[in-house]
This record gives sequence, C-alpha cells and structure tokens, in this order.
Amino acid sequence: MQQKPLAFRMRPRTIEEIVGQQHLVADDKIIARMVKAKQLTSMILYGPPGIGKTSIASAIAGSTKYAFRTLNAVTSNKKDMEVVAAEAKMSGKVILLLDEVHRLDKGKQDFLLPFLENGMIVLIGATTSNPYHAINPAIRSRCQIFELKPLTPDEVKTALLRAVNDEERGFGKLKLQISDEALEHFAAASNGDVRSSLNALELAVLSTDEDGDGIIHIDLHTAEECLQKKSFTHDKDGDAHYDVLSAFQKSIRGSDVNAALHYMGRLIEAGDLPSISRRLLVISYEDIGLANPQAGARTLAAIETAERIGFPEARIPLANAVIELCLSPKSNSAISAIDAAMSDIHKGNIGEVPDHLKDAHYKGAKELGRGTDYLYPHNYDSGWVKQQYLPNKLKNRQYYIPKMTGKFEQALSAVYEKLSKNK
Repeated sequence: MQQKPLAFRMRPRTIEEIVGQQHLVADDKIIARMVKAKQLTSMILYGPPGIGKTSIASAIAGSTKYAFRTLNAVTSNKKDMEVVAAEAKMSGKVILLLDEVHRLDKGKQDFLLPFLENGMIVLIGATTSNPYHAINPAIRSRCQIFELKPLTPDEVKTALLRAVNDEERGFGKLKLQISDEALEHFAAASNGDVRSSLNALELAVLSTDEDGDGIIHIDLHTAEECLQKKSFTHDKDGDAHYDVLSAFQKSIRGSDVNAALHYMGRLIEAGDLPSISRRLLVISYEDIGLANPQAGARTLAAIETAERIGFPEARIPLANAVIELCLSPKSNSAISAIDAAMSDIHKGNIGEVPDHLKDAHYKGAKELGRGTDYLYPHNYDSGWVKQQYLPNKLKNRQYYIPKMTGKFEQALSAVYEKLSKNK
C-alpha cells in the first residue's frame, strides 16, 4: 500500500503539535480553552492555502477524541452528510471539517443547520474567502470566525525539523543530512505554506541518492530544484485583492513611498492595470486634491502612457505617479465638502431654490417673479456681488473647509475667507 504524503502524515494529532496560529491555540487562547473544556462550538477558519486549517480541525478532534470526518462543500453530496449525521446520532458528537464552506448550497445548508443547533455536529468550515463576504449568514451566524495567518519562516522551519526527526511519521529513521541553507530555502521560499515546504522536502529526500555511507545529503542546490521560488498568486476577485488595493491607497495617503511601491508591485505582478489606474486617479483627487491640483492631470498622463506601452514598461510611468502622489501635500477638502452637501440632501435638507436664481428663459417667468432680482456678477468691477445662492433653510451652511497643506489651496482659502466675510 502506497504511503501517504509527508504533509498528510505530519498533521498535528493534538493542538499542542500545531505550528503557528498561537493567537488561537496557545494555552490561554480561545481554541485551546474550548478543547480543554470540551465545549466546542462550530467555527469557520479562513486564510491562505497551506497554513493549517485542516491541521487545526484534525488536532481538535485528536485532543477531544471526538469522531472526525472531512467533506467538501462542492464535491460531497447530501447523502455524504446524511452518513455523518447518522454517526453523530450514534456517537453523540462528530467534528465535521467542511472544506470550501463558502460554496455550500442551500439544500446541504438546510440539512446541516438542525445538527449545528443541537451540537451533534461541530462544523469546522475551511475557506480561503472572507466569510463576511462569501458565507451565507445562516451558517455564519452559528459559527465563530477565526482568521489564520501565514506561517513565519521560523514556524515553517519548526515543522520541517519535526518531519526530519520524527521516526514514526517523518524521516527520523533515515540517515539524512540537510544543510542550514537548504532548510532556510524550504522555509522562506514557501511563503508561509507549510504543506508546500513539506512536499518539497519529501521530493528532495525521495529523489536524492544515498552516498557510500548510506547518507542522503540535501544541499541548497537540491532544495532550490525541489522548491522553485513560489510563484506570486493574486486572485483579482478575492478578498486579498481588495486588501492590497486598500493598503495601496492608505500608503499613498500616509506618504509612505516604499509601502505604496510595494503594494503597487503586487498589483503589477497580477497584471491588474485597470485597478491600478482607477485607484491612482481616485487618490489624486480624493487624497491629494486641491493641495496639488496638477497631480490629477499628471496622474492621468502617466496612466495613458502606461496603457499605451503596456507591461513591463508601464511600471515606469506608474512609479512616477505613485512617488509624486506620496510626496505631495494632502487635502481631502473637496471630497469632504461634496459628501457634506450630499449628506444634507439625503437627510431631506434641501429647501427651495431662491426666486432670483430660478430659470427666467420662458414666457411668463417675469410675471412669476423668476430671476427678476438676479444680480449678474460680470456687471460689477470686482466680478462678485453680494446675493444669496443657497435655499433659505440652508443659507448659512458651510460645506467647504479649506486645508492649508498646499500653496494652491492656501490661495483658495484666502479668497474663500474674504468672500465669506462679505456675505
């Protein structure tokens, strides 16, 4: 019978064996407390692939000695769930790991809900999607939600050394020598995916011949061959995509050039020029705004250049735009002003247009008093004349509050202040 893969064999049997995720499984943390008290509630574990969702589920089962079953929300059918439910009725409790729980259809969901309610099935849903976006509220409301974090290189190294030294499940019975450089590569190049690193270690061990003394040597060259640098993956429709876009804008708003270039680099690697372009244009008017009004035009020029030349050269004008936006003075006075005006409108604070501002270009308008008292500013030497423009109920409302972060808006502010005093 073929032996199961190393990553499968090395799954933790108890929560004490879990590598990483200490914010959940350390002695005083919530999952450890649930296991200790044997008061398990259904939960959803979400995070990138290979960081321990299945491992935590199996470790909880191992620590509590409850029956443990694994199904997939897409490929498993209702009959599979009926088998788990029947076992739960017999034994009193079953832990069900349901992979891709965000894909659970209504029929399967409706079948599971009563068993979740009475606690006979403890659901551990695993997903790479943000459950607040992707999972049906009926399931989500019955589960605690725990976010798992990618493992650090040191944590991955801990898992690798366990596999190297474990005589029962790992390679502890082999004469194996692995260099520090090889171990570092396995730990770092997997980008926090412990399953990927264990698979690479297993390939290295099984594909390397013993020397004359029966020793298997794993050096850096072998490690690099067995674990090529993990390719950058970026799901344009996934939750992480919007996190990167958010971090991109916030880094520019916070004037951190290096962080902004990092996040744009990730978007460039994903080939997502449309998202970069849209976000940069929004930033140039939302966050830079009147503090540097030429930034918007220069950003648009950079984007049009990028679109014309395409990647990889497109990164150059985009980098120019990002650096300028980061280091420009910042003003959100324009977006704040329009949002304040729209807030009044949404609340019904509208009022009637003053008669002197109403349309007077039709027969009978004069008889109705439309536009008759309007003062035409161009008829005055200053180009300005005192008159009311806002409706009566809003006549003293002030939406625009200048910022003093750029010379252009400082000049605008001086004009605005003078006009306001003369009202």
